[in-house]
Amino acid sequence: MRARLMAFFAITVALLGAGVAARTVVANAAAAGCGVSYTVTNQWQGGFGADVTVTNLGDPVTSWTLGWTFAAGQSVTQAWNATVTQSGATVTAKNVSYNGSIATGATANFGFNGAFTSGNPVPGAFTLNGVACTGSPTASPCATPSKSPSAGPTPSATASTQPKITVWLAGDSTVANPSGGVCPVGWGSQFAQYFNANVTVKNNAVAGRSIQTWLYDPNVTSTKDGAGECVISPNTYSTRWQGMLDASTGMKAGDYLFIQFGINDGDTNCPRHVGSARYKQLIGVMTTAAKQRGVKVVLLTPVAAITCSGSTATGNRGFLSETNDAGSANGVPVIDLHKLSYSYYTSAGLCPNNGDYTQGAVGAFFCNDHTHFETAGAVQIARLVATAVRSQGLAPLTTYLK
Repeated sequence: MRARLMAFFAITVALLGAGVAARTVVANAAAAGCGVSYTVTNQWQGGFGADVTVTNLGDPVTSWTLGWTFAAGQSVTQAWNATVTQSGATVTAKNVSYNGSIATGATANFGFNGAFTSGNPVPGAFTLNGVACTGSPTASPCATPSKSPSAGPTPSATASTQPKITVWLAGDSTVANPSGGVCPVGWGSQFAQYFNANVTVKNNAVAGRSIQTWLYDPNVTSTKDGAGECVISPNTYSTRWQGMLDASTGMKAGDYLFIQFGINDGDTNCPRHVGSARYKQLIGVMTTAAKQRGVKVVLLTPVAAITCSGSTATGNRGFLSETNDAGSANGVPVIDLHKLSYSYYTSAGLCPNNGDYTQGAVGAFFCNDHTHFETAGAVQIARLVATAVRSQGLAPLTTYLK
């Protein structure tokens, strides 16, 4: 087993009982209170990733600013789902356009990458909109109340009123659930944590599959036809796809289907080989069947492996234009996970590396083959996908995100 010089760990501090303030709510006061969970999701030499969840324990807010102080000179280098600024040791995170409102008891979540030199202790205190996060509501002044209550706007769907849906995943080993051991861990196994309890993720990705072998196992032969495509005999779907098409146990109206192939499809030999036209045709087969059942389809370009040009990660996958073309032809959105992933590798400092993948951040992000992920890497790739769902406005799935 290779040496590991990168420490991966999770430290969570939940500031939910640090103090108790009396709940005194009068006519001209609004309740304020908050709890914060700050988790170091991964750490490497000189750098780290963190996830922050803010729970609003007071009255609903329409915008928020979270503040804290780093004790050991840490700095924020990149953030998502919040606008983060820093002055000295003082850090301020403000909501972005889509996550400013937090209902009572609801949460807002953001993450960031950071740098450190001597240590990386977890912050000991936080404030939300200027109020200390003690875990209990306190009274704070507000504008003079109206003389009589008025009806507010109709609330949007909350976790308690949303219909339950299933997000189905079809893909290869970079998506699949782990079969045991440290490697590989597909990002699909980590996807559910970014959604509320009304989403069930069913991961039907299978290691080693192209889109054709995933759809037609075990009926794809090792023989090519006159067009250079693998012969299918008999021409019947795999049990996994048949199960997803089943009216009682499979995909239902309102569900989502995420499709990521394009890594094994470039094999020159059957049964995995798939040509460009055939690849687009099979995406159309899956998309059409899903749409007929009222299922929303999202395509993803294949996640990148780690290859570096100096300190910059580079792209290395095929079937990129084919995936985008299929999205346009079928009228479904495409998440460019290929570009998102190699751009993240650069920003996270995974390049340069020494080539044997035993040192630095790469040692606990990727498996030895520099293609598959360990859990730390799978978590971050799943986050990239969830963030893209939000940034691309893939409603109504966006309303299920934490």
